[in-house]
Amino acid sequence: MDTPGHTNFQDEVVASMAMSDGVVLFVDVVVGLTQHVERMLKHAIQDKLSVVLVVNSMDRLVVELKLPPADAYHKLRFCIEDINETMEKLYDSCATEVESRTYFSPLKGNVLFCSSLFRMMFTLESYAAVYAEMHENSFDPKVLAKCLWGDLYFNADTGGFQKTPPDADQPRSFVQFVLEPIYKVFAHCIGEEKEDLASTLAEVGIYLHKKDYELDAKGLCRKVFAQYFGVGGGLPSFIDMVVKHIANPKENAAAKVEALYAGDQDGAVAADMKSLDHTGYLMLHTVKQFHRPDCRSFDVFGRVMSGTIFRGDRVKILGENYSLDDDEDMAIREVQNLWIYEGRYRVEVSHVPAGNWVLIGGIEGSIKKTSTITTASNDEEVEIFRPLRFCTTPVIKVAIEPLQPAELPKMVDGLRKIDRAYPLAKTKVEESGEHVIMGTGEIFLDCILHDLRRLYGDLEIKVADPVVEFCETVVETSSLKCFAETPNKKNKIYMVAEPLEKGLGEDIEKGKVKIEWENRRMSDYMTKNYDWDLLAARSIWAFGPEVNGPNVLVDDCLPSEVNKSLLAQTKDSLVQGFQWATKEGPLCDERIRSVKFKILNATLAEDAVMRGGGQIIPTARRVAYSAFLLATPRLMEPVMFSDIECPADCVAAIYNVLSRRRGHVVRDLPKPGSPMYSVHAYLPAMESFGFETDLRTHTSGQAMCQSMFDHWQHVPGDPLDRSILLRPLEPAPAPHLAREFMLKMR
Repeated sequence: MDTPGHTNFQDEVVASMAMSDGVVLFVDVVVGLTQHVERMLKHAIQDKLSVVLVVNSMDRLVVELKLPPADAYHKLRFCIEDINETMEKLYDSCATEVESRTYFSPLKGNVLFCSSLFRMMFTLESYAAVYAEMHENSFDPKVLAKCLWGDLYFNADTGGFQKTPPDADQPRSFVQFVLEPIYKVFAHCIGEEKEDLASTLAEVGIYLHKKDYELDAKGLCRKVFAQYFGVGGGLPSFIDMVVKHIANPKENAAAKVEALYAGDQDGAVAADMKSLDHTGYLMLHTVKQFHRPDCRSFDVFGRVMSGTIFRGDRVKILGENYSLDDDEDMAIREVQNLWIYEGRYRVEVSHVPAGNWVLIGGIEGSIKKTSTITTASNDEEVEIFRPLRFCTTPVIKVAIEPLQPAELPKMVDGLRKIDRAYPLAKTKVEESGEHVIMGTGEIFLDCILHDLRRLYGDLEIKVADPVVEFCETVVETSSLKCFAETPNKKNKIYMVAEPLEKGLGEDIEKGKVKIEWENRRMSDYMTKNYDWDLLAARSIWAFGPEVNGPNVLVDDCLPSEVNKSLLAQTKDSLVQGFQWATKEGPLCDERIRSVKFKILNATLAEDAVMRGGGQIIPTARRVAYSAFLLATPRLMEPVMFSDIECPADCVAAIYNVLSRRRGHVVRDLPKPGSPMYSVHAYLPAMESFGFETDLRTHTSGQAMCQSMFDHWQHVPGDPLDRSILLRPLEPAPAPHLAREFMLKMR
């Protein structure tokens, strides 16, 4: 399954990893590992997927950089070693056991050298097999393959390999036997006349059709390499590498189930999935929907984890919000079609057994993002596969409306289809009635708007200027103990707000801390990592606004002052009020982030009717707002990480462009073995619109940039400072930005 390489489409990569048993990592030998690929690699390691490496664009070393073969070897070796160093860091950050770690080496057979442009690919073993075939299999190609990498040299006198060069100018074995023949093919195809080339190629057993000699240099090289490396330019070597180094569905089934399935790992359903039993309970995990050619309906793409799905089956579809306690997000449908999906083609089939990908027709009506599918007659306790964990956040948003107001229903229907087609896209209706689309970047939103106009809506739309999602936070503890009284005057709640410890919000979001943990485990984690006192750590009631939200509600009441049994009975209502408050903050209805709310005291009515949800929930929200506003509130904005590649003479221009947009460079380094510089910079997302175009303009199109969401930071200035005077059509100075953003967002 091919996935996009652009940073804006990380959601597609994450969705495909959930379906897969392994990853083929393509790296351009000149560019090396980018930050985007590094992030995706970390996700693959967390999902415990096998990884193999393809070093691509070898032709650039010859044609573009014009490196001599010996230097090309060093560049290839550096590229692989650099990737291994990065893998080491990622394994350490994921706490992967040493036995489970994989490193790349051509000698292990998990590295493939390739040029997609010229359609050639080979591993050391497949290249050695070419030599063995030329010499009528007079030696074992596996033995030769072990001698084709590293500091080994061929001694023509003894006919063997040795660790020291026999002559001063003797090249390494990889250079002599692998790179030099490839260089010679390029030289002959580009430089020789037709008649001379035919005789040269005939010497190595390559015979081309007369028409092939009339092709341009690129086409001619492709034809030569196709014969030199065999079928498809060496395609069998790629297949052999994948088969040997990536676990098959049966071997990987247990690890896949542990990573994805939220239910009982020892139950009958999990046992069938772990053994990949095609006769067991049907369990199917879907992650994506593809539209049909008419763009009116969708088909659901997923993987059969156990059992066999047949056309005509009645299936139970469990959505992301389904649980054993709440089965509202469930529907029963009949499977109308089954296909094996092959890019632009679909092969219709009658049934699909466990361990395969499948495209299902006729059930999309009740699926939004991901889902779990089982047979309608399954009486076992089935829980869902976990929703996808994305390593980025959609922080860029645009408001849209149809050009013709009468086409509003058409646009709303198109937005529902967008929600299905893009795993990470979010669409919502603001209180003002605006329809808002949220995405990861400009290209992501461009694709969505194109699909809405041409595929799903077939209408013209007006698009507002893009803005970003903000967060609200505090920098001090509330200056007063705040209280709010319920409308019936029978209950009072006292609360203060203070900043959360640095890093705790991120840990909660990443799932390193979970609210389901028992008290002892939670208190151990909080006291050890964040210096919480034992009592506070054991009194954590909730995270908000979701179960993995970056805000904490703590019960800080003393039993001598508060009736704890009454407080425990109203806990659910207080938590709902807290989560409502953190979902829509008081400054500009944006989410609250990194704030700890402490309940200090509560006066509650003895009569349960007087302290029902209708009384407590809005009151808890009001008191949370009061505590928040008295704790020096601030706005937070998303910051993008930009990975820029450019020639050395363009670095100064990049500094200028970034400084005008409140950005700053973290580091700039030359790329070893290439004339390019790599510049890493942070740029506020609010200033990132048009950044790539601006960058290309100032560098004459020589700079390439990839930006992705990285972290949140405070917007300079106080949003509640009424003394700030904002003038229309004038850019606000830095200390006034928070006030300007807040007023414009409201």
